[in-house]
Amino acid sequence: MKYALTALATLAASPALAASKNPFSADFWTLSNTDLIVLIAFIIFIGVLVKFGVPGMLTGMLDKRSEGIKSDLDEAKSLREEAQTLLASYERKQREVQEQADRIVANAKEEASRAAEQAKEDIKASVARRLASAEDQIESAKSGAIRAVRNEAVTVAIAAAQDVIAKQTTAADANKLIDDAIAEVGAKLH
Repeated sequence: MKYALTALATLAASPALAASKNPFSADFWTLSNTDLIVLIAFIIFIGVLVKFGVPGMLTGMLDKRSEGIKSDLDEAKSLREEAQTLLASYERKQREVQEQADRIVANAKEEASRAAEQAKEDIKASVARRLASAEDQIESAKSGAIRAVRNEAVTVAIAAAQDVIAKQTTAADANKLIDDAIAEVGAKLH
């Protein structure tokens, strides 16, 4: 708009110029008018471009570029969808792995708890067996000691009895005891 006002001011200031710029004046249509020459050259240039199909080539290039951009966008969209699918798949796998890990940890805790209970029971049974074995050994040692004491007491009693009998028994009493013993053995053997 500013340039249009400047052009109008220039036309008003110079009447000769104004006549050559006006397409309805006779001065405009002469070959000395540069504006006419530029207009004719521009129209010829446009005609040459149209004759050689430059607008078609430009639209073809623009269409190819548009198709390339569209295919790039479609490819990007498909890649995005594929990436979202992969992401969803990996998230699902991660959840499954986490659930499996949680199950493994829970099972390991249960197994550890059961193993601890079993170990406690085994220790109790082992302690009970060892106590029973110790009690059996004590009882065996006790009965062995009692037997040893009895045997010693019997040995001492026999020795004491021999001494007493030997002191109190005469040779005739000894012969009579020997004869009685021989008769008793003979009776038992026949």
